[in-house]
Amino acid sequence: MEFRRKKLQIVVRSPDLGLPARCLTLAPDLTLRRLKLAFLPGILLRQPLAFESLYFDLGGRPLTDSSTLTDAGIAAGSSAVLTLRLRLRGGGGDGGATGAESRDCYLNMYAIKKPDKVDPNETRLSKWTTCALSGEPLAPPVVVDRLGNLFNKEALVEALIHKNIPKEFSHIRGLKDMIPIHLSLNPGAANSETRFECPITGLEFNGKYGFLVLRGCGHVLSVKALKEVKSSACLVCHKEFSESDKLVINGSTEEVAVLRERMEEERSKLKERKEKKASAHLSGTKHAGDEHDRILDNGRKVGGAKRFKAMDMVPANATKEVYASIFTSSKKSNFKETFSCRSLPLGRN
Repeated sequence: MEFRRKKLQIVVRSPDLGLPARCLTLAPDLTLRRLKLAFLPGILLRQPLAFESLYFDLGGRPLTDSSTLTDAGIAAGSSAVLTLRLRLRGGGGDGGATGAESRDCYLNMYAIKKPDKVDPNETRLSKWTTCALSGEPLAPPVVVDRLGNLFNKEALVEALIHKNIPKEFSHIRGLKDMIPIHLSLNPGAANSETRFECPITGLEFNGKYGFLVLRGCGHVLSVKALKEVKSSACLVCHKEFSESDKLVINGSTEEVAVLRERMEEERSKLKERKEKKASAHLSGTKHAGDEHDRILDNGRKVGGAKRFKAMDMVPANATKEVYASIFTSSKKSNFKETFSCRSLPLGRN
């Protein structure tokens, strides 16, 4: 009985945190700090700043965490209500809140898990070892677009057929925008982070070093190899190339901008050539028609060239009229020709 008389019936609530009110039977010497530890959810207990920002008050009077229930003035048999409140810091320069933020926002700052940071090394390696469209590891046949992005040819062709190319690769319109490339296998690929390397310098194809593809032959070489060996021919197949044949793979923003400008210029020139060819074709047809119209009825052109006549090529020992009937009506008459037969006069068919 003595034990029961020492116990206190207390209601603990926290409207600031949205926690349900609880009726507890507690010992008079229990500190408010221990009560706070028992009342709060585990997620707030793991945040020291949030824990220290909470305090109890009794009838509007704030209480310290080191106070016991007896120190707070709670007597046995009284109906005490302890309220757990959130202390808002402010004033500027102390790292606290200004009071403008909602309390829910403050609590969610600790409750919501922040997304994991992406390792830049993994992002870089993925860009050089996987297909930019499917995300699968690069496997021959491999192609590169005019902006230096790497693709597995099968995945890119399938996307073109089904017309589901992402917006970022909308510049790829057909097979002409794909450049087949030859990647040199790395003999020590088992102990390396990439399967491919430069065939001249042995530098790994992993994004740590710059690489170029020669559009004429498709061989992939490191920038270092082309700098050290001054040559206008491919160092692998010895095919001649020009400066415009060099295409940077996975270049910087500035390098991609240069490649895009070059691509638009090439497309513009191709369009002009097609328009000139179509214009020349149309003008040639019209000229031929004009020449035909200039032929006179007497078999001569305005320019003086004689028109071809079958009678001029009569074989030896052949009758001219019989030979001419092969190409024209067998006999001229005053009768009108019909649609069905030129040789029969009107009224006889």
